Amino acid sequence: MQGQLIAARYRLAESIGRGGMGRVWRAHDEVLHRTVAIKELTAALYVSESDQAVLLARTRAEARAAARINHSAVVTVHDVLEHDGRPWIVMELVEGRSLADAVKEEGRIPPAEAARIGLWVLRALGAAHTAGVLHRDVKPGNVLLGREGRVLLTDFGIAQIEGDATITLAGEVVGSVEYLAPERVRGHDPGPASDLWALGATLYNAVEGRSPFRRTSPISTMQAVVEEEADAPANAGALAPVIAALLRKDPASRPSAAEAERMLAEVARGRPSAVPQPYVPTQAVPRDGVGGASPTSTTTPYPRQSDGPSPSAPRRPRRRRTLALVVVLAALVGGGAVGIQQWQDRGQQQAGDRTPGDRTPGGRSPSPSPSDSAGPPESAGTLPEGWERRNDPFGFSIAVPGPEWRRTVYDEATGQVDYSPDGGENFFRIAVDRRPDYDDPYEHQLGLEPQVQRLAQYKRLMLEKITYRDRPGALWEYTWTALANANTLPGPRRAIDHMYISRDGVEYAVYASAPVADWPAMRERFDILLRSWRTTGS
Repeated sequence: MQGQLIAARYRLAESIGRGGMGRVWRAHDEVLHRTVAIKELTAALYVSESDQAVLLARTRAEARAAARINHSAVVTVHDVLEHDGRPWIVMELVEGRSLADAVKEEGRIPPAEAARIGLWVLRALGAAHTAGVLHRDVKPGNVLLGREGRVLLTDFGIAQIEGDATITLAGEVVGSVEYLAPERVRGHDPGPASDLWALGATLYNAVEGRSPFRRTSPISTMQAVVEEEADAPANAGALAPVIAALLRKDPASRPSAAEAERMLAEVARGRPSAVPQPYVPTQAVPRDGVGGASPTSTTTPYPRQSDGPSPSAPRRPRRRRTLALVVVLAALVGGGAVGIQQWQDRGQQQAGDRTPGDRTPGGRSPSPSPSDSAGPPESAGTLPEGWERRNDPFGFSIAVPGPEWRRTVYDEATGQVDYSPDGGENFFRIAVDRRPDYDDPYEHQLGLEPQVQRLAQYKRLMLEKITYRDRPGALWEYTWTALANANTLPGPRRAIDHMYISRDGVEYAVYASAPVADWPAMRERFDILLRSWRTTGS
């Protein structure tokens, strides 16, 4: 086929790789005069004519989804076309080799370098999850190592095809079962945590030179994935506990993307990493997945590739209040038959394109900044009718609108607690950090914002320095659109984060979130809560 012209535009040069699903060609785009990579899906040769039509339709849908992912660590999809009754995918050409080839040639990858590679794979996954795409086939062969240290993840969306029983080759299921998460082997719907598990298996392969669960047959391999623990890696060094955390069988106990990023960054910088304890739920996940604790929040920031995991990057808080602040991200990604959760268009007009001076989705201007005018704590008897004071064991006292506002510990170890009347649709969250890494709340919030910017239709309404009871503080207000999944009530949402550092050096963050339609009432409650705020010690 060398020299053949595809779609009257792409001239095939030489074959540069192949796998179970297809073959990759170097080609020349004779319209734009550039070199591209074209994947020929040879699996279509082994299915019936009717299944070929299904395969083509699915490939088009998956390629369109993959093309929506805009990130420097993702191989760009230029086009998807049909030739000889089969789908072909035109992609960015990456000059380099795969991680699988690197391991084969070198035996193993040093832990720090493997962690650096893992960081960029994680960032690519985060971009995909935010775009509603689950990769479903993370493995060394799909991690490309380009020139000058560039790391890219390829084959987004194409792995969905492997779930079809009709797509087989020589009696084998297409795909790499040794990198399938246990929940996928059991037939459960995958989620972002499934991709993180595959990343853990990929990192194990990188540092050990072998797959952690490969056995003599696909069946025994799948059994090992579900029932057996991987052997302790002998060459992983500081990366070993990170790999172990990612390979936990229960997806709910795996670290979130934010925790995984922190751990990988520390190893890449040559420092040991503290692995978070497995997640233990303290309440049922609410309808919109915002107020409850979720193990799969995708909060990875996306610096440019040139930034790398350098020490000059903003510091991450030790106690990871990031998880509490942006747990709403967990509601934006979900499984499904095709592994794609499309963004919802509704709410676009409400969130809109606004500047901080514009009117907001609730029809109001951005909320005024609390400052000294917030005043001291209220005197006895000045609470609004129906409100009641709660003295919290975490060392503070607040007023809440009524007895239906129930307290739930989000994370006792990091001093985070929620108050909600409806299981998390409307809620307050208070975080108490007695050893903050930041001495400036404004800088802290600036450091958190890149993670929150990945929310669908995120729009900053306010992020500014304030003074709260003669102490330096910061106020951050924004909107986004929550997406639908099994645990989500979709639609436009709004949140506000009020942070300050007390005289004894404790960082307090008071956060509120609600649907945009409920925001006027929630904002008034938030002001009353701030006026009622007291610290009591612990």
